[in-house]
Amino acid sequence: MKTIHNILVAGALLAASAGASAQQVNVICSVQADWCNMIATVYAKTTGVKINLALKGSGEALAQLIAEKDNPKTDVWFGGTGDPHLQAAEQGLTLEYKSPSLPQLYPWAQQQAQQSGFKTVGIYSGPLGFGYNTELLAKKKLAAPKAWADLLKPEYKGDIQVANPASSGTAYTMIATLVQLMGEDKAFDYLKGLHRNVGQYTRSGTGPIKAVARGETAVSISFVHDAPQERMQGFPVETSTPSEGTGAEIGSMSIIKGARNLEQAKKFYEWALTPGAQAFGAAAKQYQLPSNKATVVDPNVPDFKKIKMIDYDYKKYGASAERRRLIARWEKEVNALPR
Repeated sequence: MKTIHNILVAGALLAASAGASAQQVNVICSVQADWCNMIATVYAKTTGVKINLALKGSGEALAQLIAEKDNPKTDVWFGGTGDPHLQAAEQGLTLEYKSPSLPQLYPWAQQQAQQSGFKTVGIYSGPLGFGYNTELLAKKKLAAPKAWADLLKPEYKGDIQVANPASSGTAYTMIATLVQLMGEDKAFDYLKGLHRNVGQYTRSGTGPIKAVARGETAVSISFVHDAPQERMQGFPVETSTPSEGTGAEIGSMSIIKGARNLEQAKKFYEWALTPGAQAFGAAAKQYQLPSNKATVVDPNVPDFKKIKMIDYDYKKYGASAERRRLIARWEKEVNALPR
């Protein structure tokens, strides 16, 4: 793993070669706050370009871009689940831009760009799975979940947390994954069964894994890369991925159509695709798989080769109409049920 010092040096060299002048770029950042602040600080120090940073979840970010459509105040949207980025592309909120760095990226990141008409690009990926509190499971004499089917067992009643798909990209990824894995009607039958065991639907996708870490619930449905940071703080958290198969998020980045600082936006975008810049995720204790194949991969990053992944249709399930339809069905058929 590169030290932060080495990353800083690499960032400085990259910035010098870009010849960035003392200007500014307005960035909505939808990853964890430490990661956002780290890239903003380093980029400003190494380029002289100030980043005006707004921290927003991907759903909130999309809402802001829609509200600002006629007078955009944002130049770049960095991170967050890829579905809202695809919706922004579909709604003409983002700019077509073919990065010369695309061949250096993993196929899934290039596919994200191609499917959006090059209006977004994949910057990291992380698989969906389960988090669980080992001490709480032992105390309750519960087995660790290894499959989607396990979460329907009556002994888990009240001990599962997942986010609300109306506000969380993580939870929407769960619904889209189950629909693709089981077929839509069977997936909704499954979600009704799961609902009986859910103690709480949280607003954010990271809420359930934090609740697991603090012993407030035994099991979460989460992106598994959110667990190592909790474990490093001494919490008894482990993860598994469902044996039947699972989906993954593709965190994305987009340049906003009508960006006021377009040239600086492009320079930041290019910088963010470099191995040096992508190493800041792990430096901030965020363990998604970076999209640039040359980025040093931290040992805490989930090994995709050991996970059964579905062939997730990002284009179909990233479309606004499909997302609205599935969330509306979940609200009507699942969330309205008593627990």
